[in-house]
Amino acid sequence: MSYRTLLLIVLFVPAALLGVARLSGRDIPVPVWGRDYVMRFVLAGGAQDQAAAPLELPPVAGPDDPSRPLVVIDAGHGGRDPGAIGTDPEGNRVEEKAITLALALALRDELLRQGGVRVALTRSDDRILPLPYRPEIARRLEADLFVSIHADSAGEREEVSGASIYTLSNAASNEAAARFAARENDADRLNGITIEGQSAAVSTILVELSQQRTQEDALAFAGLVLREGEKTLPFIPQPRRAAALAVLRAPDVPSVLFESGFVTNLTDRARLTTREGRAQYAQVLARAIRIHFARRSEAAPDGG
Repeated sequence: MSYRTLLLIVLFVPAALLGVARLSGRDIPVPVWGRDYVMRFVLAGGAQDQAAAPLELPPVAGPDDPSRPLVVIDAGHGGRDPGAIGTDPEGNRVEEKAITLALALALRDELLRQGGVRVALTRSDDRILPLPYRPEIARRLEADLFVSIHADSAGEREEVSGASIYTLSNAASNEAAARFAARENDADRLNGITIEGQSAAVSTILVELSQQRTQEDALAFAGLVLREGEKTLPFIPQPRRAAALAVLRAPDVPSVLFESGFVTNLTDRARLTTREGRAQYAQVLARAIRIHFARRSEAAPDGG
């Protein structure tokens, strides 16, 4: 119904009713304040809809042995937050949230197939998940590694392609990394999610108190991803990047963000949206994860 039609109804229907009432000789009660003439409705997207649901920990798959390393895989975006958007040659919409979920599931399945590693997903379906919940899931599960998977958009620049990997830093490695962090960190605000009790100051303190070993492990793992994928996956120039990404703010869990490619690039999109292409990403990441945990095990004082 158009605004003009609605206005006509509001103005003329009461007048018509008044005329009918006068002709019939009936008295019309006059509304007064305090009576139930005002009807209230809860509209979708209001404050109640915007409040974040309680955090629920996902199930852990893999060996029933808590001594086995645990990796938490985070599929970026989801629900009403589509992330980056592209268009395939047929004109169909391609959304980052679907790509990241498919990649996360492929990586989980590859790790479980190889065995020896426990796996949890921050989301296993198309649901929206606030940014602070993602690293918090890894912390509460006492994960040994957190991998957040994303895909990007270059807008009209269809030639831009390649993967990259981010670690946490208060100083961005370059201007592109700073823009990327600003866009990703703004996802909750753009999608109207509010979480009570969140404090930017506390978050900053947690990052500053982050153990040096945690950051070293994240950097070492990022290097493994680049090494294992250099002959399989295309990377952008200077693919190792750093930025103040909210999703990586788990001070006691080594965390990286893997930018798998660009939904706006034909080659990247074909790889990201096919089973064979996703298998390439999953195999590279799975190899890097297993080597990472093997190195940590060898470096442990007891050799365990």
